[in-house]
This record gives sequence, structure tokens and C-alpha cells, in this order.
Amino acid sequence: MDFDSNTLFNIDFFSFVQNSFFPFVRILALITTAPIFGEKEIPNRVKISLALLITILLPLPNLDNSIKIYSLMGVMITVQQVMIGVLIGFTMQLAFMVMRFAGELIGMQMGLGMATFFDPIGGPSTSVLSRLINLISLLTFLNLDGHLWLLYGISNSFDIIPIGLIPLQENGYLVLIEISRLLFINGIMLALPLMTLLLIVNISLGLLNRMTPQLSIFVVGYPATLLLGLYMLTYLMTTLPTFVEFVFEQMFERISNVLWYLRW
Repeated sequence: MDFDSNTLFNIDFFSFVQNSFFPFVRILALITTAPIFGEKEIPNRVKISLALLITILLPLPNLDNSIKIYSLMGVMITVQQVMIGVLIGFTMQLAFMVMRFAGELIGMQMGLGMATFFDPIGGPSTSVLSRLINLISLLTFLNLDGHLWLLYGISNSFDIIPIGLIPLQENGYLVLIEISRLLFINGIMLALPLMTLLLIVNISLGLLNRMTPQLSIFVVGYPATLLLGLYMLTYLMTTLPTFVEFVFEQMFERISNVLWYLRW
């Protein structure tokens, strides 16, 4: 088979840009806000290149050629694509906020609230336990192919909400607000067993201090609380991957609900 050297130059690049620009914007908005892809350590050039590569590889629907990128309608559609990508990425970020929230609660109960350091992912003041649980969640996310599921979700989003001047329904935003309550529910569920145990220990130490005032509760209480908390963390870590998988399943299901209610 003979290869024509002029084939590459015969490609209609303007038509390619016209058909790929709006999907590229939606995918780039997802990458800049999604877990792992949107981390600050990843250069912007890498994010843009990754979004362009995904746009080329994903099977995308044919667009209406009457929509011009530089027109007012094109600008409105571009803003809409950014909103859809950000909503998908932010919904997935809520799963990792659950883990960081649980780590903060456990750290305060154990007396490690002041053991903070700069974390480019969780914020400038993140506790050690929050960072540890978040790292385990990231590894579990990669082990479950969560990044591939995100790409699958963004691919299906073009079928649920096709590219065009389609008004987004307010029910989708209400669903997103409802999802945010899972941040507190799941975070407290993860931290509640250890918080309950440490509360019982603190009550016992308080009663012991009332019965024997000679005992310095501040000298005994902090090491006892810290050691018991570290011991219970070993049991928490064994159940953490299963709980993380449960939270991820919830969030992927909620992403589908958000897209559906945005459309209908």
C-alpha cells in the first residue's frame, strides 16, 4: 500500500478543531478539578496535553457545524462545558474530602490536632492522620481503576448531555448540594468508632482524677490517649480500603444522578 506524503497536509484541521474544541473544554475542566489529575504538582502543560490526548482517543459524537467557536453561542456553550466538567470533578473530590475530614476528627481526639504540616493537596494546615488516610485513599482509587471510571463517566456525559445550547436544569445543582451531606455522614461514620473509644477513655480518666486527685491526669492522660489511639488505628486501617471503595461507589453513582438531573 503506497502512502501519499501529501495525505497529512490534506487533513482539514479547521474541521477537526471545530469538532473537538467543545469536548476538549469539558475534558480539560474535569482534569483540572478531578483527583490525581488536578493536583497542583502536575504542570498545566501536562494537563492540557492529557486533555488533548483523551479528546483524540475518545469516541465523540458529531457536532453541528453551524455552531461557531468564536460566536456568542459558542462562548455560551464553552461556559456550559466548563460547568459540566467542574461538576463531575468536584463531585469526585468530595470522596477524598470525606477521608480528610475523618482524619481531622480522629487527629483532634487523639491530641494530634497540632501535628500539622503543609500539604499541597489538602491545604496549608493538614494533620498527619488526614494526610495518611488521604494517601491510602489515593492508592485505593488507582487500584480500583477510578481514573479509568472517570474517563468512562466523561465519555458517557456526552450522551447524557450532548454538546449544544441546552439549558441545564436546576435539579442537578440541588442534587450536588444534597451530595455534600455525604461528606459529613461518611466522615463521621469512619471516625465514630475511634472517637467513641477515646471519649470513653477521657471520661474514665476524668473519673479517675476525681477519685485520686494526687494523680496528675495531664501526665498520664495524653500518653494513654495517644497510645490507645495508635493501637486502634491498626484496626481502622484494615477496614479503610473497603470503606473507601464504598464511598467511591456512592460518588460515581451520584455523578450519574447529577448529569441526569442537569439534563432532565
